[in-house]
Amino acid sequence: MPTDTAALHLDGLTKTFSGKTAADHVSLTVPVGSLTGLVGPNGAGKTTSLAMAVGLLRPDSGTAAVHGIDVWAAPTRAKALLGVLPDGLALPERLTGGELLTYWGLLRGLGADVVRSRAAELMRVLELDEAEARGVLVIEYSTGMRKKIGLATALLHAPKVLVLDEPFEAVDPVSARVLRGILRRFVTAGGSVVISSHVMSLVEDLCDRVAVIAGGRVLADGTLAEVRGATSLEEAFVRLVGEREVGHEELQWLGT
Repeated sequence: MPTDTAALHLDGLTKTFSGKTAADHVSLTVPVGSLTGLVGPNGAGKTTSLAMAVGLLRPDSGTAAVHGIDVWAAPTRAKALLGVLPDGLALPERLTGGELLTYWGLLRGLGADVVRSRAAELMRVLELDEAEARGVLVIEYSTGMRKKIGLATALLHAPKVLVLDEPFEAVDPVSARVLRGILRRFVTAGGSVVISSHVMSLVEDLCDRVAVIAGGRVLADGTLAEVRGATSLEEAFVRLVGEREVGHEELQWLGT
């Protein structure tokens, strides 16, 4: 696939921390109009790779491009196309959700009327409007509510590509259905999504493409059918990454 027609193209992204390689020549192409799941064990390099892909962490080597625009050579143009929900997103906490979106939208250069309309709609769709009516501050939000307001900040400026790190973590099942509907609608309208997740069933239900990363390297990527084959995604994942079983001699004290 030509890199200028890809929604997101990572080429050889590498990052080392204190002599330990967190991402080892990570290369991945996300087609336009796809919903790609990035899966891997803890410490696999998912968050590091995504942070480099969207311009939050400078790579030691390699490049990342959004619709053909280099994230590091032309960051302003590239980031205008990106909506990002990073891991551990720090938010201004002494604002209500609506105030936060207003602040965020004006910083993005959106008109006041546009910000007001979009913020109200996002708060309603993401079921945060009741908290807004009660004047609840972001510091009082639950973890799931923080995920939702973080997604709202990523969507507010109508990006072309969403990159979401564990967007469903701590989100209740009802809200998760709402989020899945939003992401599917976004893709249907021509957008592209990359999500990281530990939940294989979620990726199988939501994504049409998947990439498996472990040890800082992409072990497999392609359509969901190509990666999982005749098995489930979880079985394919374990086959690729390896399985650590508890031996008979371990933790015997638990039964005493």
